[in-house]
Amino acid sequence: MTSADSRQTRGGASDPAAAPEPGPAAGLQAFAVELRRMNGEINRMTHGFAAHQQLHPTDVTALAAILDAPAPMTPGGLREHLGLTSGAVTACLDRLERAGHIRRARESSDRRVVHIHYEASARMAARDYFMPLAEATARARARFSEAELTTVLRFLAAMNEELAEAPPARR
Repeated sequence: MTSADSRQTRGGASDPAAAPEPGPAAGLQAFAVELRRMNGEINRMTHGFAAHQQLHPTDVTALAAILDAPAPMTPGGLREHLGLTSGAVTACLDRLERAGHIRRARESSDRRVVHIHYEASARMAARDYFMPLAEATARARARFSEAELTTVLRFLAAMNEELAEAPPARR
């Protein structure tokens, strides 16, 4: 018999439904630990998808950027997003195109502009592979009220904004 209070996560920590009350336990360290754990789990899944598709993990990061872009991505936009050189982005796009994940198209009157499109068949392959992540997300969401989920989304959006503006780590 498994209850929400007795379930253990992959790392052995208690179920998030039994999360600590606000206060010192919800301080910066607790957030840092949970964000690192989530990042590690997502990286584990991403690396698994990359290996399954015979891609480099950077290629999967590029696919996510292309999928999440509000408008068709360009190689220059992808270069900026990933922080790679033009040559590295070209090599990444070549691999993704050969594997059937993307197509490049010159759709504007300016033939120099290339748009990158995520292929429908590749979306289906990703959707199938990442279904356990979608199911885990649905199970986790079910533990929270709509008001709490709105707050969580606001927090995640604020974190992403802050991280996007943060300078690179100093050596």
